[in-house]
Amino acid sequence: MNQNHLSLLLLFLLLPQVYSQVCQRFCGDIPLRYPFGGGPGCGDPRFTKHVTCNQRQLTFITHTGSYPVTNIDYDKKVLYVSDPTMSSCFCTQPSKGFSLDWDAPFSFDDSSVFALLDCSLDSSPIYKGAVNGNITNVPQCDNAGTTLCSSLYSCQPISQLNVPINTCCVYAPVDLGPAFEMDLQKAQCKAYTAIYSFNDQEGNPEAWKYGVALKYKFNVKNDYPIYCSNCERSNGACAFTGIYNTFVCNCPSGVNTSTDCYFQSAWNSGLILSPWVNGSLILYSIMLLLFWISW
Repeated sequence: MNQNHLSLLLLFLLLPQVYSQVCQRFCGDIPLRYPFGGGPGCGDPRFTKHVTCNQRQLTFITHTGSYPVTNIDYDKKVLYVSDPTMSSCFCTQPSKGFSLDWDAPFSFDDSSVFALLDCSLDSSPIYKGAVNGNITNVPQCDNAGTTLCSSLYSCQPISQLNVPINTCCVYAPVDLGPAFEMDLQKAQCKAYTAIYSFNDQEGNPEAWKYGVALKYKFNVKNDYPIYCSNCERSNGACAFTGIYNTFVCNCPSGVNTSTDCYFQSAWNSGLILSPWVNGSLILYSIMLLLFWISW
């Protein structure tokens, strides 16, 4: 093989690949849409380290642990997670608490309520917060949570803690300070529960929905990106590639395009492909032809 042959072969091998992995459309029973992708290179790159799909289980990850995702409301832009260490009306167990990464594109939804259980009477649960420009301990118990605590103490597992009802502390709405940190050890509490819906049965804790509701935000105005909307409308999945996380539309066949997946129906019908894919295939064909002619 002479130098010209080698140069052509190297150029052919270095051409950008048209085909890639296929992004998942579901993780278990949960549909995956922007900004979630369930795997490397899929979805919004700012979300990939926080929400992953592993063995059909969608998981939310923070520095305090990994939590199963139970549902995603794409209309409200709310992610629902459960904490295996969390107590409820059906069981009580010790926990270290729940926290968010301060730089993650998530915050607590207004529907989320935290109730800290079996807290020390010597110290009200606190977080480090800013008051008049100074960092200080800020009490967080909500005095209006007495009714909620009374309902929780009607649950047999919680009543068996055999501690006074005033050791229950309610955070509503949830505000854990600038670090989004709920450290039960520092708060001198042994357990907690989280509720995101009372199902219109405030007095019946067995009917409540236990878990944490998290709002997510993918840009300043939270507007759905038009290029991503067009991609999903064509049965594609929003994805990204390269060191600059450039947007690509990942099609069911594994083809990545810079626009959408409508070209696939054109391919099946013998029509013209979209310029990006058509140009790539033509370039491949030319390089192959030149390589064999020069051999």
